[in-house]
Amino acid sequence: MSFAELWRELEPLGRDPGTGGYRRYSWTAADAQCRAWFTRHAERLGLAVEPDNNGNLWAWWGNARENAIVTGSHLDSVPDGGGYDGALGVASALAAVEILKDKNFYPERALALALFTEEEGARFRVPCLGSRLMTGAIDPETARGLTGDDGVTLAAAMAAAGADASLLGPREDLLESMAAFVELHVEQGRGLAPMGAALGLAEGIWPHGRWRLVFSGRADHAGTARFADRNDPMLPYASTVLAARRVAAEHGALATFGKVIAEPGGANGVSSAVIAWLDARAPDEEALADTVAEVRSAAEFSCAEHGVALSVRPESYTPVVRFDQGLRDWIAGVLEAAGVKAPVLPTGAGHDAGVLAARLPTAMLFVRNPTGVSHSPAELADLADCEAGVRALALILEDLAR
Repeated sequence: MSFAELWRELEPLGRDPGTGGYRRYSWTAADAQCRAWFTRHAERLGLAVEPDNNGNLWAWWGNARENAIVTGSHLDSVPDGGGYDGALGVASALAAVEILKDKNFYPERALALALFTEEEGARFRVPCLGSRLMTGAIDPETARGLTGDDGVTLAAAMAAAGADASLLGPREDLLESMAAFVELHVEQGRGLAPMGAALGLAEGIWPHGRWRLVFSGRADHAGTARFADRNDPMLPYASTVLAARRVAAEHGALATFGKVIAEPGGANGVSSAVIAWLDARAPDEEALADTVAEVRSAAEFSCAEHGVALSVRPESYTPVVRFDQGLRDWIAGVLEAAGVKAPVLPTGAGHDAGVLAARLPTAMLFVRNPTGVSHSPAELADLADCEAGVRALALILEDLAR
């Protein structure tokens, strides 16, 4: 099957008909459909599909399980996310193997496709959870207790889907079997379009993290409680949102409150609490630490002014990532020999490749996003650029697996 045919099959899975966005949350029915789609096409290509103890799927070409060249990405999404984030890398990996099979190539080194779980952290709030568990970057017991907005723990969600969360934990055997990991991904930003380039290579990933802020006040009646008598947590929350924008700009960083829950949530009441999640990213770890510290300070000042209590808890953190320069230069050489110029770009978005970079050589290949919009139904990549990415990935895998 061509990339376009694979894409047509994958595209409807988990898409909300009202918003046009995707709701492919881990360990749900939509997730099961996506995993079944991947398994079906990997097995059609003659690959042996195996789930690991952390919910990731591995599709192996041949019997070898050592010195492997691995590619892949994820299929889960943010709420009402775009169709290309993660999914492009998975579909492209399958299509690249199809190209290699059609030309009767057989890898001398092991070749595997990886499908990672809970990369977005949309359900259980820790991004790249599958790769973090695999590398030991998160404690298995902590992971089992992670809870979504519906109150369901990761352990319970896995059990409902037929998986055993008691087995969660590091996989040194898998990591030691991997010689390199290459992830193809849609560009999340608009760096390639002005350069006239369909493809790019990642230099590294900004350090980034998520923090959970709870503003605790007192519930009251919106129609009778005087302003002077209120302990309204919405006010310091709103002040903190504005402070985050200002502080981040001063440090050349990015800070975003993209998720907020008001409790108890009545339209005619003063909230008892506001729970909000801060996403912060910066070019270096010092700028990130300063940004988060100043946002917290602004929140504390406003809370004191309004008689509101504040608690701040980090939920995830990823240090700065520098992708392996030797692997990147190798890939650039392979592409250049084929007449493909791929500029090198930094990125502020986290990826499983960034987690794996702490343990083995990793690289990322970007496919041009003409609008630059990501994590939205407006996310876009032209079919011609996607197909260029598939051909490039096939060249890379062929060269590395010789």
